Amino acid sequence: MLKTFANLFKIPELRVRIFFTIGLVAVARLLAMIPTPGVDWVALDALREAVEKNAGGGLVDWFDTFTGGALTQCSIGTLSIWPYISAQIVIQLLTAVVPMLGRLQREGDAGRKTLTLYTRWLTIGICVFQAAMLANTMLSPERLAEGVEGLVVMNPLLFYVSTIISMTGASMFVMWLGDQITERGIGNGVSLLIMINISSRLPVAVADVARRYFGAGGGQVSGSIWELILLLAFGFAVLLGTVALTQALRKIPIHSTRAIAKGVAYSGAQQNYLPLRVNYAGVMPIIFAGPILQLIGLLGRLEGTSGVSRVLKQVGLTVGMPDTVTHIVLYAALILFFTFFWVATQFNAMNIADGLKRDGSYVPGVRPGMDTAEYLDGVMTRVTIIGALALLAIAIIPLMLTASRNISWNIASFFGGTSLLIIVGVALDTLRQLESQLVMRNYDGFLKHGRIAGRR
Repeated sequence: MLKTFANLFKIPELRVRIFFTIGLVAVARLLAMIPTPGVDWVALDALREAVEKNAGGGLVDWFDTFTGGALTQCSIGTLSIWPYISAQIVIQLLTAVVPMLGRLQREGDAGRKTLTLYTRWLTIGICVFQAAMLANTMLSPERLAEGVEGLVVMNPLLFYVSTIISMTGASMFVMWLGDQITERGIGNGVSLLIMINISSRLPVAVADVARRYFGAGGGQVSGSIWELILLLAFGFAVLLGTVALTQALRKIPIHSTRAIAKGVAYSGAQQNYLPLRVNYAGVMPIIFAGPILQLIGLLGRLEGTSGVSRVLKQVGLTVGMPDTVTHIVLYAALILFFTFFWVATQFNAMNIADGLKRDGSYVPGVRPGMDTAEYLDGVMTRVTIIGALALLAIAIIPLMLTASRNISWNIASFFGGTSLLIIVGVALDTLRQLESQLVMRNYDGFLKHGRIAGRR
């Protein structure tokens, strides 16, 4: 393995790509450390300490993890790449229900360029809205933690304008960095930046482990060494399960009566496979379900005295606490719902069946056309049930650790949920790209047996 990593730097082009990627990632991380103009550093430290004392898994903790700590630092890079991700998700969902967008998606490169332009304009709109909401929250920091005042030392109107301009500009710049990494670096730039943001919280988790189990930094020991050993073994098992879920495929055998070699079509039975991902929805169900429950939890801050206000406040208090049975059950139900919703909107069995028919391919024992579409729908439904249950198990592990063992969210978030799924998925995708670069130049891959991308 070490020899393979050394081989990466023996190839001039690959070495340049790696250092180029590292440089742009460092620039993106720098944006997460530059405070927003007009924010008082002393009040910011008090706010950060107050937020860390809150129950883990809340809305602030959730977003702080995915921004790499930028949220609790009130940095200009707080929005990071997430407005762009949100715009992509919205456009992708709309292509399934808006005929015009669906036609653009089928028009090839020209249509995709138009969709990309729509996505970037929508990104700017989301950035402006989210930056304005964050500016409003920073002007009233008591919404995040009680007892914190005077966070902003600037005229409110000027602070709104400067925050919107700085955060929107930083987010669009990070989006551009992601595009540059994809084109001239290694891996998918946007996904890589998200993974780096999440991984940047790992030192904080290690520090929490040292305080909890060894009393480092004057902390009180609240867990035995045996609990730590069991926790590490459990984390390794969850990691293996996450890798298996990310890689798992259901292969549908496909026979083709026509093949093409050197531009000449000829007949002959050719066998191939149609891969259906077990976790087709990826991390989208968790990304949808988590914020929805946390936003419902904000109802617990209502101050009204009417009957409706009291009911909504009670609902918010019940649902918003991550360590309650109600929260976990609703979280599980939302994950299952969004898993099937995503598959229903993004997996088009009829289009696949039509494509197979045009290419002269068919599923053995199934008639082309509508019968093939129904068969693929049935297989995908069964596969999605397995994937949804596995995704659900991984998603609720951090909540269970926090609720049952009182483990901090900084530690528990690396034992499952969106964080682990994103880290594993992006790491495997980056390794595949590095593997292909090595193989093209006749170097050994990372695995001598059962290589990631198949052995040539």
